[in-house]
Amino acid sequence: MVRRPRIVVEGGWYHVYNRVSSGEQIFAEPNEAIEFVEIFRDVKKRDGWTVIAWALLSNHYHLLLRTSSVPLWRGMHGIQNRFSRGFNRRHGRTGGVWQGRYKAKYVEDQSYLDRLVLYVHLNPVKAGLVEDPAEYLFAGHREVKKRTRSPLVDIDEMLLCFGETQKAARQSYLRAIRIGIDPDTAEVKPTWHPFDVGKDKPLNVNTNAPYVDFLGRSTGLDRPTLEAGEFVKRVCEIAGFDMGQLTSRAKDRATAGARRLVVTLGVERWRQNRTALAVVLNKNPDVVSWWAGEGARRKLEDEDFAAELERIDEELSASEAEANDDATS
Repeated sequence: MVRRPRIVVEGGWYHVYNRVSSGEQIFAEPNEAIEFVEIFRDVKKRDGWTVIAWALLSNHYHLLLRTSSVPLWRGMHGIQNRFSRGFNRRHGRTGGVWQGRYKAKYVEDQSYLDRLVLYVHLNPVKAGLVEDPAEYLFAGHREVKKRTRSPLVDIDEMLLCFGETQKAARQSYLRAIRIGIDPDTAEVKPTWHPFDVGKDKPLNVNTNAPYVDFLGRSTGLDRPTLEAGEFVKRVCEIAGFDMGQLTSRAKDRATAGARRLVVTLGVERWRQNRTALAVVLNKNPDVVSWWAGEGARRKLEDEDFAAELERIDEELSASEAEANDDATS
């Protein structure tokens, strides 16, 4: 049966979830839960996700996140595969850990997004694991309520679903959580007065990240589909790389860095197939996959590499848009 293609929107919000195969309660073991969370944390940082809610239950997970220029599938593939390999190794077993591929629902409606934040953070309560979600270790509400040191939740981004200033939005969110636990608390008046604006501060959110505007348009770059050979050629022209050098057996540092940049840009942002890039670059596909992983890590550690990646991405997108305009005029 052919799989239905996912909706992929740069800067779009997604509710991502999946269950463990056969309903095994593998995350009831704290060490396994911690392993999953740390892999999630690593991928979130690498791929530039914005996370506003998450919960890891005994046999399934929920993630509510906004994508970046890196496609969602890349990060989720990394999370599920890395955890599966490690789990099987630790327990001396083989076979799949997950109940099929992850589910990813594109969220277009703001009110639905707001409700999803509450749904995900109240999941441990609905499952009967705790009475107060702040006492559950493996979910995002605790990070908001207790202000943990290294939260996975981008707290101000999440609070933007409930208000425009820090204290007012926090009060609104916590009250919504209380109502979710006990609807009778709807009668309890909030302690924060909406007119006390002088005591409040605006929420600190990342205005440079790609997002979907109120008309449903992504603010991310427009990246048309390019054949692998044309993609590599165009990147070499913009970056000033010698394509012959890239396809040679040279192993010097500059050539290695250029190869990583081309492959990382192609795989992460321009929907390039690793095997097709390997053919163009005259290299083994496994080597190209390794370059993509190394490039993803390097952009976190090397500001110059990250800046060059952004520059080439923007120039290539602009040049392709200009070429398309000329072709249609």
